[in-house]
Amino acid sequence: MEKDLKTVLHAWHVEGGANMASFASYDMPLWYPSGARNEHLAVLTGAGLFDTTHMSILTVRGKMARLLLQYCFSKDLDTCLGPNRGPLLPGRCVYGVFLDTHGHVIDDSIVYQVTEDLYMAVVNAGMGGTIAAHLESHKKGPDPVISDLTDRIGKMDIQGPSSARILKKIIKDPDVVLQKMAYFSFKGWFAGNEPGVFRVELLDGTPVLVSRTGYTGEFGFELYVDISQTIRLWEMILAAGRAFNLIPCGLAARDSLRTGAVLPLSHQDIGHWPFVNNPWLFALAWDQTGQRFSKDFIGADALSRCKNQDYTLPFAGYDPRKINAGENSFVTDTNGIRIGTILTCTTDMSIGRAGQNVVSIATPETSGKPKDFAAKGLCCGFVKVTKPIAAGEEVILTDGKRKINVEIREDIRPDRTARWAIAKML
Repeated sequence: MEKDLKTVLHAWHVEGGANMASFASYDMPLWYPSGARNEHLAVLTGAGLFDTTHMSILTVRGKMARLLLQYCFSKDLDTCLGPNRGPLLPGRCVYGVFLDTHGHVIDDSIVYQVTEDLYMAVVNAGMGGTIAAHLESHKKGPDPVISDLTDRIGKMDIQGPSSARILKKIIKDPDVVLQKMAYFSFKGWFAGNEPGVFRVELLDGTPVLVSRTGYTGEFGFELYVDISQTIRLWEMILAAGRAFNLIPCGLAARDSLRTGAVLPLSHQDIGHWPFVNNPWLFALAWDQTGQRFSKDFIGADALSRCKNQDYTLPFAGYDPRKINAGENSFVTDTNGIRIGTILTCTTDMSIGRAGQNVVSIATPETSGKPKDFAAKGLCCGFVKVTKPIAAGEEVILTDGKRKINVEIREDIRPDRTARWAIAKML
């Protein structure tokens, strides 16, 4: 049996007492001695630092790069930014999916436009080769050049309300770099000088890409550096963050945070079934009517003709108890009739109920959080069921032995900070 791969930070995690486990062929930290609950809460109250070097990074370079991505990627790069549907521009990025001809998800991705002819696609661990081959198979000639940089770029995510104040302590000209930095924008490049790209440097001169993105639903950044600088940047951030209650965080907190923020895990919540009837249809290239696609892309025809009747829906429970997803777990209606499967079920430790309303530790009292509120956590996640179910209705999760009632919801953790103006966070 092949051994799991290791990120360059693996020894640091082990020495730091992390509980390690296999994830997408990498040996990764699940949690540190602080525990998954504290790591989850740190991202809402201070900051958390995640090793995400296991993610795969591709570059697509050439005059035909945009045209190739327009066909292979689900989002319309010419009408994807903001309420005015502006085009993707250098310094901006967008979320979408790579589909096959059946409309099934190969992987989801954030695509970055670095320059007019250079794009970067960040995909999930172990998917670099698959997506690179997918792009190569649809090229019409030698242009563009697709490069798989898996395990050659260091990546880490700093997430939480203190993130910008911590970054200010480790980068040059922080006021210039962070000024008016919009959600899903980025600055810098991890490979030295790139013509036409604003250079961002750490205090020691190391080039870094700073992206205002993340996978927690909370305010924060994703950072990219040359692999040789990964440990140095990790330790630099931890040192700068001590005064802001920053702690390292593992995959358990990453999972509970992203679930509470209604963000999918590729190959679990989205995967080898039609990309329809789910909370993430904004990832598709809709025209202004929201009824048709604004461009042709791989999988578009299959989605347009799809008669699939499965529905992927978010839910929240009434206490922290959960039913793990698995072969023996399923969903029933309140009459006990089996109607579907559990895709994700975890516990968001930062939320609870005030009556029938879900509130977070970040919810203002003026928005309904009781003065004496103490979050005990609620189970939450996604189910795939055979019929539409309105928000507010209940279903039952069971593993054949235990049962819990949960509420179908449009959203889960309220008062998230990911989109807050950066001026408010500085």
